[in-house]
Amino acid sequence: MKAVAAALGVVCLTPLLLAGTAAIAAAGSAGASRSVNCTPGGGTVDTGAVARQVAAILGGQGADQNLRVEGLELPAEQIPHAKTIVATGVAMKVPERGQLVALATAIQESRLRNLTYGDRDSLGLFQQRPSQGWGTPEQIRDPVYASTRFYKGLLEVNGWQQMTITQAAQAVQRSGYPDAYAQWEPLARALQQAIVKTLPNGGQTQPGQPDTGSGGGTGGCRPGEDGSGWGEIPEGAVPDGYKIPADASPKARTAIDWAMHQLGTMYQWGGTCLAPRGPDPMGRCDCSSLMQQAYAKAGVQLTRTTYTQVKEGDPVPASALKPGDLLFTRGTAAVPEHVGMYMGAGLVINAPKTGRPVRIEKVGDWQILAVRRIPALGS
Repeated sequence: MKAVAAALGVVCLTPLLLAGTAAIAAAGSAGASRSVNCTPGGGTVDTGAVARQVAAILGGQGADQNLRVEGLELPAEQIPHAKTIVATGVAMKVPERGQLVALATAIQESRLRNLTYGDRDSLGLFQQRPSQGWGTPEQIRDPVYASTRFYKGLLEVNGWQQMTITQAAQAVQRSGYPDAYAQWEPLARALQQAIVKTLPNGGQTQPGQPDTGSGGGTGGCRPGEDGSGWGEIPEGAVPDGYKIPADASPKARTAIDWAMHQLGTMYQWGGTCLAPRGPDPMGRCDCSSLMQQAYAKAGVQLTRTTYTQVKEGDPVPASALKPGDLLFTRGTAAVPEHVGMYMGAGLVINAPKTGRPVRIEKVGDWQILAVRRIPALGS
């Protein structure tokens, strides 16, 4: 079905080698192929090394350069995608075995990379094809959407839980080289076991999908001003009567104002937020890039991801919010999955999820897990 699978049907290749010279050039890889003995379904994985790498990356410390795991040569890119697949499966109440099928499939199809290219019109983590009804290119490039579509396809397969990992993956993907999936089962299992421990209650309760916006709830810390007086706030609109608070610092005012100018632009997972109204979907914003670029317009540098932004600045209680504070929700306080900016007056601006635009919401609708104040924004 895919060029990657075709290559692996002959020999085991380094994970950076993606079916031919053109793909290698597109990936920017200088790697070369090497043949090794390869028995589908065989092989072992250093589960301890996988667990340490998962903990380092999802904990915000970055990849441990001293660890090498076959199939995880780009862990800082791959492990967050693996977490998206696992968390989406947990949110959909897909059993562990289904999560293993999804992980093994994504490792085989893309090496857990959100590819912009592939065999024919294949795209994304699972190399799904728009022409085969998997969704639009923009949807397929959203890892949450792609994972959800894969799981839906899997759950429609009669008896998938009694199948081998390879048989179940093949029933969804219909690859021309179905045996290639089996070799990734050990790595998929090690990733799933390590990642699920980072989810709330070890994945035993539904944690919500990564970057799906601000779900309500009564748990977590809650600010005193909840925004309930604003009533219903239409998507992409500013509530009538809202003004940036007079006591907001000049830099916070700049950041909030810039973010408000992006209202109504559509969410794009992995988007840079450098051209939210431009023709390229990847120029649009996801939750953390909206924060990064809003702060940048105020002359303040933020890191790129929610996982790292939650470690910047100083922690403050949610009862003492100031305009410009970063609010984190979903996941855990240590590893949150979503971020927005407090605007004052009980409001937060954020890029919620695929299919939804940048919008303003009431803070009372958020289950706040952490608040960070960036000192540089206070001047």
